[in-house]
Amino acid sequence: MTETLFYHLERRSLDDVLPGLIEKTLERGWRALIRADTAERADAIDTRLWTYSEQTFLPHAQLGDGDPARQPVLITVEEGNPNRANVLFLIGGAAPPAWDDAGTKELTRIVLMFDGRDPAAVENARGAWKNAKAAGHDVTYWKESPTGKWEKQG
Repeated sequence: MTETLFYHLERRSLDDVLPGLIEKTLERGWRALIRADTAERADAIDTRLWTYSEQTFLPHAQLGDGDPARQPVLITVEEGNPNRANVLFLIGGAAPPAWDDAGTKELTRIVLMFDGRDPAAVENARGAWKNAKAAGHDVTYWKESPTGKWEKQG
């Protein structure tokens, strides 16, 4: 069963939150696939991962930059799992995979991040939640506390 986490962004932006989640993913020995909704967003995330911290290096590439199977973190707009990732991050409104697909269920974790200030993103996340739950995923919802800590809701 795939653990599916919904991150409701209200206080901090995707650029502020995503690098830390990628760091935690790599610390666990997992590989990450970041699926963006557009090539422009993929480029922006690529740049952000290179520049977000002078103390930390996040090894990553975009699909098309060398052998994807060698990348611990791969950024793409395409379907599939070319780097054999354990964790799929869906950002910027990227469409979730088919929730009942065998490849989807082989993932350790899916992280869907959505902007809580965007009514369409919230509505899309609600639909994804229902579909993931119906497909048997272990679904949880995370929201930032006033102090910026992620708290599991209900």
